[in-house]
Amino acid sequence: MEFSSKLLETAVNEMSQLPGIGKRTALRLVLHLLKQPKEQTSFLSQALTSMREEVRFCVSCHNISDVDLCAICSNEKRDHQIICVVEDIRDVMAIENTGQFRGIYHVLGGKISPIDGVGPNQLNISSLVEKVKSGEVAEIIFALSSTIEGDTTNFYIYKQIQDCEVISSTIARGISVGDELEYADEVTLGRSILHRVPFEKSFKNN
Repeated sequence: MEFSSKLLETAVNEMSQLPGIGKRTALRLVLHLLKQPKEQTSFLSQALTSMREEVRFCVSCHNISDVDLCAICSNEKRDHQIICVVEDIRDVMAIENTGQFRGIYHVLGGKISPIDGVGPNQLNISSLVEKVKSGEVAEIIFALSSTIEGDTTNFYIYKQIQDCEVISSTIARGISVGDELEYADEVTLGRSILHRVPFEKSFKNN
């Protein structure tokens, strides 16, 4: 792809680094920005800069937040004895959109995947185990995607907390095997949360 401007080429190359954005799409987006008032482009660049420099992670659940304790964890109307374990922020958003869950979350930041070099120490697992061992948690809901990596992560955490007095459940398999939570429709995902099953049954039946 030939460019008449090095500035344009640099902007397109940077835009194409985003997931799902190829060079042609990046060019279309950059040209669109060039047609907009300078103020709008400035607002976009400022929003991205502020997000990158100021965004935080909740000290309790590791969800993305503007303050130390996210809005969900600081909400006294939520049931803090029920923790839904998810992979990342997209899963929190997907479950919240169902309107069916009133507990809190714990964001692992990924799944155990030896082939990708991701082990338990790279994830937010130890803080979850500490919460459970504190005795303040009544139920843990495993809501990771039903992939080999997701099941491996679920089982690893389960082994760490199986001697604690806590209910371990997993979302019902209304979610197809291999599917990611963020792509599930809200009705199916909501029902999976409501009709969760004991975790022991989920792996004994496999």
